[in-house]
Amino acid sequence: MTTGEIFAGVMFLWAMFQQYFPPYIQKYSQKLVSFVYPYIQITFHEFSADRWKRSEDYVAIENYLTASSSTRAKRFKAEIIKDTQSVALSIDDHEEATDEFQGVKLWWASNKTTPKNQSISFHPVADEKRCYKLTFHKQYRDLIVGAYLNHVIKEGKAIAVRNRQRKIYTNNPSQNWYGPHGYEKTVWSYVPFEHPATFETLAMESKKKEEIVNDLTIFCKGKEYHSIIGKAWKRGYLLYGPPGTGKSSMIAAMANLLNYDIYDVELTSVKDNTELRKLLTQTTSKSIIVIEDIDCWLNLAGQRKKKKKEKEESKEKLIPKKGKESESESESESESKESNVTVSGLLNFIDGLWSACGEERLIVFTTSYVEKLDPALIRRGRMDNHIELSYCCFEAFKVLAKNYLDIDSHYLFPTIERLLEETNMTPADVAEHLMPKSITDIDPETACLEDLIQALESAKELEGRVKAEKEAKEKEEEGEEKLEAKKEAKEKEASQLQLLEK
Repeated sequence: MTTGEIFAGVMFLWAMFQQYFPPYIQKYSQKLVSFVYPYIQITFHEFSADRWKRSEDYVAIENYLTASSSTRAKRFKAEIIKDTQSVALSIDDHEEATDEFQGVKLWWASNKTTPKNQSISFHPVADEKRCYKLTFHKQYRDLIVGAYLNHVIKEGKAIAVRNRQRKIYTNNPSQNWYGPHGYEKTVWSYVPFEHPATFETLAMESKKKEEIVNDLTIFCKGKEYHSIIGKAWKRGYLLYGPPGTGKSSMIAAMANLLNYDIYDVELTSVKDNTELRKLLTQTTSKSIIVIEDIDCWLNLAGQRKKKKKEKEESKEKLIPKKGKESESESESESESKESNVTVSGLLNFIDGLWSACGEERLIVFTTSYVEKLDPALIRRGRMDNHIELSYCCFEAFKVLAKNYLDIDSHYLFPTIERLLEETNMTPADVAEHLMPKSITDIDPETACLEDLIQALESAKELEGRVKAEKEAKEKEEEGEEKLEAKKEAKEKEASQLQLLEK
């Protein structure tokens, strides 16, 4: 009989003893056994006492055991990985696996307990309790509690980063955060993030791309630096420019470069500042928190504040006393459904004390109208890097030509370069004209470039007409102002003559 079989038999007998003998006998028997039993046992529970979220240590141990015990355990749980034919194995419930560290043998066991009184539950996962138990000889206590557990946690987290499927999240409406019986549901919903954008495919100047990539690379390696300077490990980016200039593609390229998840925050679905903070606490490290078209939300917030003030001013004048009560009830009901997040709450979200509740996160705002934003919202320290994404230049066009047509040069390139200098067209519009329109074209590259030239010439003519009309209107307004000034001067002169005659 092997040592492992003897150990398994002892553990089985001990489990039976715990289940069928009274607690007071167990108490004294445990004291007695502790004098002769040479092993120590450490338990790692799946959830902490408040059940707020899964223990990070438990998840790291699970990843470590999945990778290291596949040749040592006998029973596994299998899961097919999405979009692949490979199978992910993890040790099954109530299964044991051995491990070895610096010549020391250890035993891991996966346990699950369910309540003895079975009942119908709308949240059955909360009734199950899982844990991992680590057993080792007591003479190696310092080695296992120190070096070994640090090794397991560090390796488990590294495995999670390598194997995780990245996701893009959006916040659920706050009224859906709790189920019908009060248990808490997730505040975020997600789908797999599979956007193909990279910095190599982004249509912009190579120098600017290189600056952004360097900035991001320095940030993701800056844990110790941020700790030394006493600053939260986060960085803000403001992406601004006309619609269609690649702001969303830039965010996707950032996520793909750094291997981060994306949290897309819809502020109109957030009830108040408290719920905004809760959203922040439910995000993970190595993520990008995105608020797109921030100027639109600021406009809504301003209109809401103005509307509320007007209602308060007119309430006393127009509403009778009895009608006032019903009106106030309906108003409070409608206000409870709409967002009451304030600019101050948003500032605390991105730069206050709560912004330091996680680490290694980017916060990205996008806007098409940067001049509408409050300077306090986009100052350095909140939005650290301001990146302008403008109209398509010739260097950006060459990237698009390579992406869509797989060409580096063409005899029509000089014409396109000249037209791009004379007119404004977004990269999205340029890309649309570079997509082949017919499968019967003998020379699809030339056909697409000719289509783009025609579109650029049309845009140039349109800009010329708009500019001419604007100048004509300004001249007309200027002429009207001069005529009005002459008329006023004549009237003034006439009135003065009348006064002199009198």
